[in-house]
Amino acid sequence: MQLTKLGKSALAVSPIGIGGMSLKGGTTKLNTEILLEAVDAGINYFDTADLYERGMNEELVGHALRSVRDKVVIATKVGNQWRSDGTTWDWKASKPYIIKTVEASLSRLHTSCIDLYQLHGGTIDDPIDEIIEAFEELVKAGKIRYYGLSSIRPNVIRAYTEKSNIVSVMMQYSLLDRRPEDVFPLLQKNGIGLISRGALTQGLLIDKPLEKYLQLTSSEVGHAKRNVERVAQELGMSMSQVLLSYVLSQEVADVAAVGVRTLAQLRDLREASRNLAQLSPAVLADLTRGLRRLQYTDHL
Repeated sequence: MQLTKLGKSALAVSPIGIGGMSLKGGTTKLNTEILLEAVDAGINYFDTADLYERGMNEELVGHALRSVRDKVVIATKVGNQWRSDGTTWDWKASKPYIIKTVEASLSRLHTSCIDLYQLHGGTIDDPIDEIIEAFEELVKAGKIRYYGLSSIRPNVIRAYTEKSNIVSVMMQYSLLDRRPEDVFPLLQKNGIGLISRGALTQGLLIDKPLEKYLQLTSSEVGHAKRNVERVAQELGMSMSQVLLSYVLSQEVADVAAVGVRTLAQLRDLREASRNLAQLSPAVLADLTRGLRRLQYTDHL
């Protein structure tokens, strides 16, 4: 799998990544096999968060990949704190919290340096300057290589783009959810890479029964699926390949992080990754023909 640079960073990443959130249950034999087989498939980007299963997902990623640590890019996230009763979590983005919390993530990940440390959310009312200071101090201390955002809020993305050295933004982006396109020019201008999640649209445009998606009706989802079917047939591609290619054909998109739960799903993903294509503007337009583009209604 040909690697590309993530934004303006020096991180060489595979266009297909693994989103660890789908791997439940911590460091099981199956989960470990999935991650190691992903590496064998040429995937080197692995995303997790301290929030996922109260740190168990970080422990899984760190344990499974420590034997190949020099071959992979590990990304995790910070900014949320579980309540003591374990019922939910609270937003806790501050410089002291980030500086303190990175130590636990480093330990769980069995690494001395996190490749990409992402703010897991964010609001425009946060102490943004202090948060940026925290990430910059961690870079200087050698505890993280780069930092980025995991956010769908355009106002937050704009603020960090203007004030910080973020190299990436992770956000939901797919044929069905094209809302992020409004900030693509800003990201591209500033050398910030897009890490997409949700490219396969939860299977709705592949093999799942039709249902509504965000503000799209089931009928609109069905129309999008017919577009994908037509293009897949014309290009001799699978529907998964079309959906992944759609995302990765956007100039700003560097990684499509995909969640898998089984070895069969990973092997399907491996097969799909072998025939990805740079789709032409005409094909991209064909895929979106007649499909309503949603807009963010909050956090503008």
